[in-house]
Amino acid sequence: MPNAAVPPRALILLVILTLVWGTNWPLFEYAVREVSVWTFRAVAVIVAGAVLLAVARARGQSLSIPRRHRLRVCVATFFYLVLWNIASTYSAILIPSGQSAVLGFTMPLWSALISWAVLGERLDGRLVLAVALGAAAVTLLMVPSFATYAQAPLGMALGLLAGIGWAVGTLILKAGKVDVPATVLTGWQLLISAVPTALGALALGGGHAFVPSWQSIAVIGYIALVPMAIGNVCWFAIVDMLPANVAGLSAVMVPVVAMISGAAMHGEPLGALQLLAMGCCIGALWLALVRPATAAAARV
Repeated sequence: MPNAAVPPRALILLVILTLVWGTNWPLFEYAVREVSVWTFRAVAVIVAGAVLLAVARARGQSLSIPRRHRLRVCVATFFYLVLWNIASTYSAILIPSGQSAVLGFTMPLWSALISWAVLGERLDGRLVLAVALGAAAVTLLMVPSFATYAQAPLGMALGLLAGIGWAVGTLILKAGKVDVPATVLTGWQLLISAVPTALGALALGGGHAFVPSWQSIAVIGYIALVPMAIGNVCWFAIVDMLPANVAGLSAVMVPVVAMISGAAMHGEPLGALQLLAMGCCIGALWLALVRPATAAAARV
């Protein structure tokens, strides 16, 4: 329930998730200098999925997904990873990648609204205000880019579609109560998503084989092992521990970290609008995750 205390482990995982996902976006520019976006994504999901399943096996976990969950996992993977990858990729081609990231991270808003409308999760006053603050933060980050969106409306639409796909895929898994360790679940989802992504790489990746520089290999390897492998495991663990609407709002700080990282690495803007958006994100997280002492006392 929304009023339940947030487990300390969820807060630790949230900090890790925010850092590894938020610092990930500025690295994309280096990852695709020598290979196509499709090739980069295909290699990353294959490496990340294989490593996670190897880790799960080494820890003695079963790699089997119960038959009753397999269709649900495949459908969720289509929305969460395949649709996200395809839509966000083309959005980043049509509009600047930083703006595409902001659009993709409207996911917490879609997650909260869909979980309320479809799953029946109650939005109390605090969560309603948290959603409103999250929406305000996204709007503030989008304000400087409205002219770009008007010139490339498909890029904006695909960025929003990516966020909706992420929300729908997460909620499908949440509603199904898939009782599989996060490492195993994430590993299989990454490998399942590798099939259409690899086909796209073969069709759109340039059609020639070569060995990229060690710098590109290092960046792609880092993204595969840290943001994709560790980040997705953290995400599914958080989803398992928190209500869907709260879990969705927990990702609202990621674009803020991405914005700070972009300013540090690429000199991207970090002015009053961005700082105000950061304040809205912090407020949204506080309302969603920190319950007042009076409410905690009432539950005793």
